[in-house]
Amino acid sequence: MSLISPEVSTFDARVPAYLRRLERTTDALLPPAATDPHRLHQAIRYACEGGKHLRALMVYATGETLGVAPEQLDPAACAVELIHAYSLVHDDLPGMDNDDLRRGRPTVHKAFDEATAILVGDALQTSAFEVLANADALDAEQKVRMISCLAHASGSLGMVGGQAVDMASENLTLTVPQLESLHARKTGALILVTCQLAGIAARAPEAVRQTLERYGRSIGLAFQIQDDVLDQIADTATLGKTAGKDQAQNKSTFPSLLGLDQAQQRANALFDEARDAARSLPGDAEPLLWLADHIQQRNH
Repeated sequence: MSLISPEVSTFDARVPAYLRRLERTTDALLPPAATDPHRLHQAIRYACEGGKHLRALMVYATGETLGVAPEQLDPAACAVELIHAYSLVHDDLPGMDNDDLRRGRPTVHKAFDEATAILVGDALQTSAFEVLANADALDAEQKVRMISCLAHASGSLGMVGGQAVDMASENLTLTVPQLESLHARKTGALILVTCQLAGIAARAPEAVRQTLERYGRSIGLAFQIQDDVLDQIADTATLGKTAGKDQAQNKSTFPSLLGLDQAQQRANALFDEARDAARSLPGDAEPLLWLADHIQQRNH
């Protein structure tokens, strides 16, 4: 089993190598831009460019903590990023959040057209399951479990369901528990599944899987609270997407329900809970601790 550059002492120093692995895996899976239909494949690759790739890094960080070789993590890291990319393309559509800017440049439906953007999302979603199904580094049981797990996190009981509730909640004042439930599906499910996929790659026992879920759920909710805070205090240039959208669409947010200071305190407490969970895992938790710090300190 060959971990990435074991002589490099911090996960931060290994991140570039992991991102290169992700890029290679994604590039090999997606048809070249010149493949017919050309416009669709150009748009698919456009949708996958840029971004922080935090979800892929969570797969790698969790797997490294559990002692999993990176080649066994590449398919899961790629798959979860493809699902995330598809969700952003569809989230930005006029029928959803109707946004013109994503990752600091025009959204897919603005750079191409709305019909192409819908098809891009469709193709990216199916490609995520293709990369898992064809993963040579995984056995049949691992493939089936990963496909099932990612499908659940992405579907009506996970991310898609959260988006439906989010749209239905415009102009309504939610309670804090209702808002937490919404975001556990819309944002948290795809963050939680990164830990679950790495756990499947590691064949982790039940106790370890439960601890990974504690970490993933805490990080997922903290991430969303932080997003709400940044939407209120950061500008469009920093965010790379339109600032103030939540307020403009009259959505309940953690700062609107708790106040800005209490929302930030709640996020910080959740990051601490995630660190506590990471420290109780077998193996070196430094990658997961680094990731919690990295996410907590982000400004976009």
